[in-house]
Amino acid sequence: MTRAGMLLGMGMATSSYPANFNPAKALARLMPDGTALVLSGAVDLGTGTYTVMTQVAADAIGLDPSQVRFDLGDTDMPEAPRSGGSVTATSVASAVLAAGSALQKRLVGMSVEDPGSPIRGARPEDVRVEGGKLIANGKTDSFADLVKRAGGRPIEERGEVKPPPDRNKKWSLHSYGAQFAEVLVDPELGTVRVTRLVGAFAAGRILNARLARSQFMGGMVWGIGMALHEHSVYDEKLGRIVTRDLADYHVPVNADVPAVEPLFLELEEDREVSPAGAKGIGEIGITGTAAAIASAVFNATGRRIRKLPITPDKVML
Repeated sequence: MTRAGMLLGMGMATSSYPANFNPAKALARLMPDGTALVLSGAVDLGTGTYTVMTQVAADAIGLDPSQVRFDLGDTDMPEAPRSGGSVTATSVASAVLAAGSALQKRLVGMSVEDPGSPIRGARPEDVRVEGGKLIANGKTDSFADLVKRAGGRPIEERGEVKPPPDRNKKWSLHSYGAQFAEVLVDPELGTVRVTRLVGAFAAGRILNARLARSQFMGGMVWGIGMALHEHSVYDEKLGRIVTRDLADYHVPVNADVPAVEPLFLELEEDREVSPAGAKGIGEIGITGTAAAIASAVFNATGRRIRKLPITPDKVML
C-alpha cells in the first residue's frame, strides 16, 4: 500500500508488564476543623501522586477532595516505596485506603456511642459518610462537631499494606494491552515516520482518568523514541557512553509525535493485585509500542528488523 508516494504499513503488538505491589504505610489525621491531613513518604515525579492520593483518601474517609491535604516526600513520614517499576499508585493508594478506611470506621464508632451525637444508637453499618458528615436515621453529625466533643484534638489512624507471601506464586499478575501503529516509509531514503498510534490497556482500577491518559500517552511517545530515535553509543576502549546529551542522543520531538490515542478499561478492578484494585501504568504504555512500529515497517517494506532503533540504513539493506 502507498500514500503520497510513501510505503504505508500497519502493525500491532501485545503489551504486558508485571503488576508490582510493595509494602507501604500511610497516616490519616482528622483535624479539629473537620478537614484531613494524610501522609506517606512517597514521591511525586510529576505523575500525579499528590492528586491521586488526595482522591483516594477523600473517598476512604468520606470527605470532599477539597477537604483533604495529602503530603509526601519526607523520611519522617510513614514508609513508602520508591517511584519506579509501576509501584507507586498501587502500593501507596492501598496504604492510604487502609488508613482512611480505618479512620472512617473509628469516627463512625465514636459517633454512634457518643451521648452528645445526633446519631447515637445507630448501627454502624447503617451510617452513611459523605462530605465530612455522618448520616443515619435522618440525622447528621459532622466530623468537626465530633472532634470538638471528643476534646478538640486531632484523631488519627495508620494504614499498612504488604503483599501476601504467596502472591506471585499463586497468580500471574500483569497489566495488559495491545498497541497499533501506522507508518509511512520513504522508499528512496528509507526514513520511517509514525503517523498513528493507538493503544488499549487493562491496568486495573483507574484512579484518575485524565492523569492515566497522560501517562499512557507519555509511554507511547517513549515507544516512538525507542523504535526510531534513541541509541546509546559506547566508547569501545573506555566503556563510556558517547551520546551523553540531547545533541547526540535523539528523542522524539513534537514533529515526530502523530495522533496518539490511548484507550483503557475504566471499570476494571483487580483485588488480587492490590487492595486498591489498581495496577501500575508507568511502564505499560511503552511496552509493545516499538514492536508495533517494527511490525508496521515489515508490513510496509517486507523487511523484518529486529535491532533498534530502526534507522534508514537497516530499512534500505
